[in-house]
Amino acid sequence: MLKDKIQRQRFEQKYLVPEHIALSIRDFVSSYLELDLFGATQPNLSYPVHSLYFDSPNLKTYNDTINGDRNRFKLRARFYENTPNKPVYFEIKRRFNKVIAKKRARIIREAAPLIAAGHLPQPEHLAYIDTNQIDAIEHFSRLLNHLNATPRVHVAYMREAWVGTGDNSIRVTLDRNVRSEPRKTFDLSIDMKNPKKVFKEVILELKFTNRFPNWFSELVQVFGLRQESAAKYVDGVEQIGKYKVALPH
Repeated sequence: MLKDKIQRQRFEQKYLVPEHIALSIRDFVSSYLELDLFGATQPNLSYPVHSLYFDSPNLKTYNDTINGDRNRFKLRARFYENTPNKPVYFEIKRRFNKVIAKKRARIIREAAPLIAAGHLPQPEHLAYIDTNQIDAIEHFSRLLNHLNATPRVHVAYMREAWVGTGDNSIRVTLDRNVRSEPRKTFDLSIDMKNPKKVFKEVILELKFTNRFPNWFSELVQVFGLRQESAAKYVDGVEQIGKYKVALPH
């Protein structure tokens, strides 16, 4: 089993760009980075991403973002397909001022409903066991139970990811066709019944763990990019309607 290669702490800048600009950015980025190995085998160089977001009855994590809280987090279960032998990634994405800190644990599919229901995690629930995985799932469970958080929204999109060769300090992603709909039960189906399209444009994210690379600055200048917010969960709630998300199942 391969170790998780996520950027555990990073900076990120987001931009909304039209498709024709996204294609030109792809050409620019390809001079510096390589396609994610999985995405390189997929149509349109992109793979599907599904996230089931958890929140409290009063939508605390949503409201913290709306209110601009500098120390905030989101809880989600991420999955890529609905296949029994594929794991589910339980994630905490926390923001401290401008720094993004991410923890996630790879959980076997049959144990995922137990974790989502607030049961204490056990070592046998993990698809891969190391100290980072154990810490992540225990932290996730504490936050979930502290908030009395339950599933609220299913977000799906197609991701094109570019990564460094032998180094995970720089990553560029292009996310397309972001859709969102309420989901109040822990259901890992990839199907959506009546999704709302969240963004018309492509979301470009520049992710880096140390300093902002010089060629990132060049990319921003060449394409006249303007940094802006693009929060998939929060903007998805706005499209759906907050009251619909907050209502119990």
